[in-house]
Amino acid sequence: MRSLRFFPFLFSQPNKLPGPATPRNNHRHLSVAFAAAAAVGAAAAAGLAVVSQNPKLPFLQNSANVRSSLLWGSLSLAAGSAPVVESNSGVSFPPVLGNSLRLLGVGLRKKRILGLKNIDVYAFGVYANGDDVKKFLSQKYGNLSASELKDNKDFSNDLMEDDICMTVRLQIVYSKLSMKSIRNAFEESVGSRLQKFGGPDNKELLERFTSQFKDEYKLPKGSVVDLSKERGHVLKTKIDGKETGSIQSKLLCRSILDLYIGEDPFDRRTKEDVEVNAASFLKK
Repeated sequence: MRSLRFFPFLFSQPNKLPGPATPRNNHRHLSVAFAAAAAVGAAAAAGLAVVSQNPKLPFLQNSANVRSSLLWGSLSLAAGSAPVVESNSGVSFPPVLGNSLRLLGVGLRKKRILGLKNIDVYAFGVYANGDDVKKFLSQKYGNLSASELKDNKDFSNDLMEDDICMTVRLQIVYSKLSMKSIRNAFEESVGSRLQKFGGPDNKELLERFTSQFKDEYKLPKGSVVDLSKERGHVLKTKIDGKETGSIQSKLLCRSILDLYIGEDPFDRRTKEDVEVNAASFLKK
């Protein structure tokens, strides 16, 4: 197996670290272990927690950009490093999927029930192939800093539109989630994006996608759903490692990714993390 290189990823931190997170705490922290190799080849692992509290704080590319009033951290995701934890749910995500997809950000999907309360439906992690990001985007954006690319609409759109392999991994948190409710939720959210990007005549495409979530599959708490954009804009769906279908559609791939890193994402802080960490690939 060939060796893998992992580059520093940046996450914002507040100027004062809060106390331990509780299930009611709305601030997310990412817990990541990083590997440091000695000159003779021996390796030692250490854990590092990063807390992201204010979504308006800018991301900085390197220590030269650090302001005296703020504390910033650089996280290195290395081979064999510990999972990244979405703190509100306690769900952990591997830093790498397969041999090439690297975790860029984690978040939490909430849903308001009857207009009264929010429930935590699933935690999610967004992954991308760094070589693809560099191949397709470095010529256009390679001279821009990570802070310049954060909230850059063109960069975000190109990340979703170009033939970059990406995966959104969903890990179910709500214990009473049914396949019917998943289908209904995707009919609403994906359906609105299909109409936004492709017009009203995409009902058949939406039905092909939602039909992959059959009642014969169960989604107990802890179940894993992978929505992967593969080469050629093929969307492949897996539930607990079992493929349930694949659809070749650039429009569908774009619509799925827009839920998580588009203009109106489920978790805006996750979108910002994904943008700045994707930008780091352009410098390598």
